[in-house]
Amino acid sequence: MQTERLSLRSYESEDLDALWAYEQLPEVQRWLGWAPHTRQDLGTALESQSSTTTHVMVLFASTIIGHIMIMPRDGWAQSDVADRAKGLEIELGWMFDPAYGGKGYATEAVRAVVGLCFGQLKVRRVHAGCFADNAPSWHLMERIGMRREEHSRATALHRDGTWHDGLMYAVLRDEWPTSD
Repeated sequence: MQTERLSLRSYESEDLDALWAYEQLPEVQRWLGWAPHTRQDLGTALESQSSTTTHVMVLFASTIIGHIMIMPRDGWAQSDVADRAKGLEIELGWMFDPAYGGKGYATEAVRAVVGLCFGQLKVRRVHAGCFADNAPSWHLMERIGMRREEHSRATALHRDGTWHDGLMYAVLRDEWPTSD
């Protein structure tokens, strides 16, 4: 997929070094729910055959500047209709190289992936969460038109040993301006 300035494509094993270069940075790992401790940990997670997660690489020119995870989810449903809610939601997660911050690349890439989720993948809802202190992440969600659905108080234990507030954002297909 191409955007105005970026290329988005699936993860390839040759991408590992470029991803590890910024994913191991403390300012990136600070906000990750799961932070890889080694290059091998990251590679194992990205290449897991048991995962349903799709890893999308974000490239500016030929440089990998970010990584977006597309994680299929079932919508919540009562047990007698649960089969009709299977795979209708997507949870997104992302991390970007801080050296490319402040230029709108993350906004452009995440907006394109949300459009893909509603257009090609035909899901009904896309959601993402973050620590409330991760202002760049929730600002991005608001910029692309996601709605804050939850602000939970002291619900997430951070690896620094403190409890943090959490935020959840979402958007429905019929709310997305470019959905089919």
